[in-house]
Amino acid sequence: MREQPLTLALSKGRIFDETLPLLEAAGIHVSEHPEQSRKLVLPSSDPNLRLLIVRASDVPTYVEYGAADFGIVGKDVLQEYTLSHQSQLYEPVDLKIAQCHLAVAVREDFDYHAAVFRGARLRVATKYVEITRRYFASQGVQVDLVKLYGSMELAPLMGLADAIVDVVSTGNTLKANHLKVAEYVMPISSRLIVNKASLKTKTSLLMPIIRTFEETVNQK
Repeated sequence: MREQPLTLALSKGRIFDETLPLLEAAGIHVSEHPEQSRKLVLPSSDPNLRLLIVRASDVPTYVEYGAADFGIVGKDVLQEYTLSHQSQLYEPVDLKIAQCHLAVAVREDFDYHAAVFRGARLRVATKYVEITRRYFASQGVQVDLVKLYGSMELAPLMGLADAIVDVVSTGNTLKANHLKVAEYVMPISSRLIVNKASLKTKTSLLMPIIRTFEETVNQK
């Protein structure tokens, strides 16, 4: 019986752009770019592989429930998902792309470490609620969490929160909004995640791609 084609879930932007060289190393080319196309399902030069373009936060869901056979997602999104859903996705490869950090950031005029030292209870805005809760608990810092979905930098500026926990790459957005990094929570890179059932039923299609990804990453 012929195996069904593979579906790879990933998001627009930096992850998509930095995934293309990995696919090309496997001899797979994608002729359409999601920024120039309205299509959410993109074909590839390999008839056995199509790309599914979804929100970054939805990639683990598509993979866990088998709507996608595998996906590429940042460690921040993956860890928040697994903590929130008490699930464990198979994560065979750290692709070492889209690298950045998850960090605590505050206003430039806020003395974060002094507040922590005196035992202040902080209000922290983030979309990474589970990661943030566990991080501050491990530091012995009491916090009240405010969940936001975007424009995180506004929270300290408008008095909604004392601090935010968000992804930081160059730090330019923080500087532009008069914020600074107070401390780093965790390094982030994008991970390959695989549906466990697909790994068993589509082994001959999946394994060559996984091996090529591993070899390409190890050569860097």
